[in-house]
Amino acid sequence: MSSTFFIPAVNMMGSGSLEEAMLAIRNFGFRHALIVTDAGLAKAGVADKVAALLSAQDIQSSLFDGAQPNPTVGNVEKGLALLQQKGCDFVISLGGGSPHDCAKGIALCASNGGKIADYEGVDQSAKPQLPLVAINTTAGTASEMTRFCIITDESRHVKMAIVDRNVTPILSVNDPSLMVGMPAGLTAATGMDALTHAVEAYVSIAATPITDACALKAVTLISQNLRQAVNDGKNMEAREAMAYAQFLAGMAFNNASLGYVHAMAHQLGGFYDLPHGVCNAVLLPHVESFNAAVCPQRLADVAQAMGVDVQGLDAEAGAAACIAAIRALSADVNIPAGLIALGAKAEDIPILAANALKDACGLTNPRPASQEQIEAIFRAAL
Repeated sequence: MSSTFFIPAVNMMGSGSLEEAMLAIRNFGFRHALIVTDAGLAKAGVADKVAALLSAQDIQSSLFDGAQPNPTVGNVEKGLALLQQKGCDFVISLGGGSPHDCAKGIALCASNGGKIADYEGVDQSAKPQLPLVAINTTAGTASEMTRFCIITDESRHVKMAIVDRNVTPILSVNDPSLMVGMPAGLTAATGMDALTHAVEAYVSIAATPITDACALKAVTLISQNLRQAVNDGKNMEAREAMAYAQFLAGMAFNNASLGYVHAMAHQLGGFYDLPHGVCNAVLLPHVESFNAAVCPQRLADVAQAMGVDVQGLDAEAGAAACIAAIRALSADVNIPAGLIALGAKAEDIPILAANALKDACGLTNPRPASQEQIEAIFRAAL
């Protein structure tokens, strides 16, 4: 079976890569950037720093700091209006998954027209988006290098999954010096998001030897470094390792796709406006317990990558060890134990499950599920 591997053309990693990226941007010949970020990064002066670096290369910029934690259709429309008003010829996303996804929505509509909802699903656009440079400040979503764009439709209270080769950035930047300021809670949530990407990609029915290698290495790096990054945010060795880990996990799921963890987490985020990484972390052991019936050896491989001694265990015991290791890591970085703590309600489960089954991420889950089975997973995660 043939497969296609998607990744940005240029990816810069490590301390000092932000400054190096400015030279690459100048060489592209761009003249005016729309910097898409959130209010927190704008207030912290990070956006001003990027604008100053651009100015030193004789590149103008305009700031849109309206990307919400779960970016909405309205966010995309406001950013697009500013881009058109200022005549920007490229977009810079600055932040974590939310600014990156918002910027992708803006850039896609800028070149293809219409509304972002027109592109829900897989490869619905006709043209490449306006050029996008993605500068990452978190270690988890990998949105800076993927073809995934998640936008909340406020009218339906649903997160739209846009999976489109045309939203792939042309350049990604992962400079760990920009990640030092991440608070412990965000570090934990984004790190568990990266773990979820790696695990779901590894058990995906679309996995390949390339995605397998990326996924397992990501699992190992996360298991070895996430606790340290949460406990000491200034630990540059742990920060850099997590930057590489989330990028590897991104390479894995960008090409093998995901599963029911993300399909379900998207609904929680859209319905209750909850943090995506935390939802993933809570759901991951429950979904993989469901999946263990069909891919126990794959989960045993994940356990081994997490540092668990699985020698002498059969596949089923190895899968159980994997799920236990996931729960232990989640607890160690202070992820809530269940969805009730996040505000989820049992009476909403039927609609959450129905919407999860419509999410494109579920198509590559190793075990198909019915409405009743998805509802049961949600209830178990409460």
